[in-house]
Amino acid sequence: MISERLAFAESLAIKAGKLGLEYFRKLDTLTITQKGHQDLVSEADRNVETLIREELGAAYPEDGILGEEHGMEEGASGYTWVTDPIDGTANFVTGIPQWCVIIACVHQGQVIVGVIHDPVAGETFTAGAGQGAFLNGKAISVSDSDSLAVGSVGVGFNGRTAITDAVNVVGALVSKGGVFFRNASGGLMLAYTASGRLIGYVESHMNAWDCLAGMLLIREAGGVVMDQDVNHALYHGARIVVGSPGVYGDLKEIADSSFAPLEAAE
Repeated sequence: MISERLAFAESLAIKAGKLGLEYFRKLDTLTITQKGHQDLVSEADRNVETLIREELGAAYPEDGILGEEHGMEEGASGYTWVTDPIDGTANFVTGIPQWCVIIACVHQGQVIVGVIHDPVAGETFTAGAGQGAFLNGKAISVSDSDSLAVGSVGVGFNGRTAITDAVNVVGALVSKGGVFFRNASGGLMLAYTASGRLIGYVESHMNAWDCLAGMLLIREAGGVVMDQDVNHALYHGARIVVGSPGVYGDLKEIADSSFAPLEAAE
């Protein structure tokens, strides 16, 4: 069952990515609106999510679907698909080629499928629970770094939690000899952590559609993921601390000392 759903999600993410890429190549015609501080949405986001929802509804009509642009549709099967049609919209609408399509599937409180597809780079990161993590079909693993001084750490900023969160993390990381990385797509930074390009990633709050697929990828690639109540995260999001085994403890310590209480984001 996991393999079937994973194959479907991978195919769908690639199909959705092709539609997104069509919009990306004609940005001058795109309608863009602002949802909130540093939070943009375009017709591409909405239409790509509509495509994903239609395909999922046809293939798995009893499943629930949660998407960034159209919210939650409850299902009866116990399975819920979670999608961000374009993660990195701020990049997308300004012509920066760092954005992705994210699709995850949750069953009984566990993430069982995760796909992050980067249409511009032609990279598809996939993971099924208990089946490992892959990039374009080739097995991947997290970094073997055992020091914050060896490798870069992705740092997220969300505009929903205390503005000092990211600043505090960057300060603490640099003070420990680390280097921070940010490309405005949390999904891609999680995928980069799973594939060893980054040694870890921290963000004070991520929505479910941004983080569930990436967390599964990292876990299946041998990384450490801070424990989450997935069912709670579906509706309220989650704090994210992930990394290679050699640096996770340091990252968790930095996050604990840098982040304000999470309640305000929920």
